[in-house]
Amino acid sequence: MLEDGQWNRAGFSTLLNREPDIALVATADIELEIAPLAAQFAPDVVLVNTDLMVSQILPKVAELKSAAPKCAVIVLCDPTKRGMLPPRRRARRVSFVVKDTSVRQLAAAIRHVARGERVVDPRLEVAAISTEKAVSTREWEVLGLAAEGETVAEIARRLYLSLGTVRNHISSVITKTGARNRLDAIRIARKDGWLR
Repeated sequence: MLEDGQWNRAGFSTLLNREPDIALVATADIELEIAPLAAQFAPDVVLVNTDLMVSQILPKVAELKSAAPKCAVIVLCDPTKRGMLPPRRRARRVSFVVKDTSVRQLAAAIRHVARGERVVDPRLEVAAISTEKAVSTREWEVLGLAAEGETVAEIARRLYLSLGTVRNHISSVITKTGARNRLDAIRIARKDGWLR
């Protein structure tokens, strides 16, 4: 189980260990180096229990998968927090379960994922659909110019926009992509094929 040290359900590990076919072999802070631990224990399933945004979790999942390629990953999400919803185009091999799910339901999800299935809690799918907003062409254009190294003033001058409008477009793209900041939004856009 990977946790961020900030959020820990009391007795959570103990309750999971009571399941006859589930053994918790290790816990680790998600901010630490996790690849050696994954290589050492070669877990079937890793449960990620953190308040980090999904865009912050996915690089850690990639690191984990490089050390233990057969390992399945379940991320516990809070649908009320921005950036905690499953991305639609990325993380197709990652499962997502709501944080307030019961231990019995979580154990069932762990079993499904261990068999090679993917699990996405329907509540998260509904929340993602109702909150997902498409990035507009203008917003991609502004982000593309930012990716080329242009300043807000240069983008505003080039596109005949006010400085505030450019900042609003960049802020909107960050929100819609679930990014941490402008650089993370550019990275996500490039990974998803929206920018070169």
